Amino acid sequence: MTEEDRLCETTLARLAKDTQTPGYDRGQIQTGIVHLGIGAFHRAHQAVYTDAVLANGDSRWGILGVSLRSADTRDALLPQDGLYTVAVRDGSGDSFRVIGSITNVLVAPEDPEAVLEAMTSPAVKIVSLTVTEKGYCYAPATASLDERHPDIVHDLGNPAAPRSAIGFIVEALALRRANGLEPFTLLSCDNLPANGETLKRVVTRFAELRGPGLATFIRENVAFPSTMVDRIVPATTDVDRSVVHETTGLRDAWPIMTEPFTQWVVEDHFPSGRPAWEEVGVTFVADVDAFELMKLRLLNGSHSTLAYLGYLAGHETVSDVMQADGFGAFVEAMMDEEITPTLPPLSGFDLASYKEQLRERFRNPALRHRTWQIAMDGSQKLPQRLLNTIGQRLEQNQPFGRLALGVAGWMRYATGIDEKGGQIDVRDPLADEFRKRTEGKSSAPEILDAYLGMKQIFGEDLASNAAFHTAVGAALEKLLKDGSAKAVLESIGG
Repeated sequence: MTEEDRLCETTLARLAKDTQTPGYDRGQIQTGIVHLGIGAFHRAHQAVYTDAVLANGDSRWGILGVSLRSADTRDALLPQDGLYTVAVRDGSGDSFRVIGSITNVLVAPEDPEAVLEAMTSPAVKIVSLTVTEKGYCYAPATASLDERHPDIVHDLGNPAAPRSAIGFIVEALALRRANGLEPFTLLSCDNLPANGETLKRVVTRFAELRGPGLATFIRENVAFPSTMVDRIVPATTDVDRSVVHETTGLRDAWPIMTEPFTQWVVEDHFPSGRPAWEEVGVTFVADVDAFELMKLRLLNGSHSTLAYLGYLAGHETVSDVMQADGFGAFVEAMMDEEITPTLPPLSGFDLASYKEQLRERFRNPALRHRTWQIAMDGSQKLPQRLLNTIGQRLEQNQPFGRLALGVAGWMRYATGIDEKGGQIDVRDPLADEFRKRTEGKSSAPEILDAYLGMKQIFGEDLASNAAFHTAVGAALEKLLKDGSAKAVLESIGG
């Protein structure tokens, strides 16, 4: 890629005229937000909203991104002056917008001191996170800090050179406290139940392990607003890069492909100040829990179920799955009959339209969201996306056969062998444990017992529940015997 055809500040004027560009002077931006986990979702969601705030004239809210693992994002964006393209795609065509809200990108393992220095700047009022479920170093079944997690053990012994998001947050807060600076607000944008409360729980517990005074300071002075975030963001491919280049006229090392739909619901608790996100489409509420639960169970639960069963049936993308016989009817019945009865009422909200909109989003042929990508890190996602819903159905003494099939689909997928005997590239922090537990096991009862022994996923109650054991065991038996496509078709009426 040459300087002449690379997206950057000096080439913006060469973009195709229908490509939207930042409508503000980027040289005037201050960094008011440090974002941990500068991945594709953040760049398609929160950074886009913040770009609109900057365009409205408030230059205080530039974003410094932090990668906690890989240098890939930094290496792609810094030669582009932090600029990147968001391509919004659906069946009617594509639109392109260059985002300028990212001021810099740091790679934490290379220079943890620089990250901590950025987090302790007086101008920084918010530290936000999209580190995925596994980035919280917590036990998904209990949503409590995993005190034996290697990164947590390391960070407790090396507070000035942390590895985890939790370690960076607590050390930065300790430094701000020592320097007499007000704490920043911590804004979780990950798909966790009560994500603000979950983040507060793991942060304060980590702080307690460092010292009770620090924990008390955080508990009494730091805000942890909860959020609900929603936008489908597939992984970028080389074909996507070519489309962006051909359409905009400039090469972008890491553009973002996404859908037209975007939603952000935020609990309005920012003692140190915040951007006027409400002016650019964000919904601020006193309590985000009902919105969050709706999205986790209807969108994320359905998405994961389609990913596991669809992958096993040989489908590459979610839109492919939705076109296959039975899957559309299956997910509609699961939403209506098994998930909706577990949701609290949302006054004035059209739930039926929301569910139909979800299914239309899943069908979007222009958004090639791979089932394999959605299937990643299932051990971290399963409790909040499927298991909590099943737990509530059990309390109500109501059937949950389709949800059970989703859990069985994950179990079948996580064995690492597909329905044709081929290898599955299972990406999960517990993948090694899956292999050890299921090695040499081929029957449904053996595989089921191997997974239910993982209390960090299933907890004590579900693992020992006879109805859960029976329903998931029967679903797994059917998947092993008939395959996912047939199992889905036969489940529609039941």
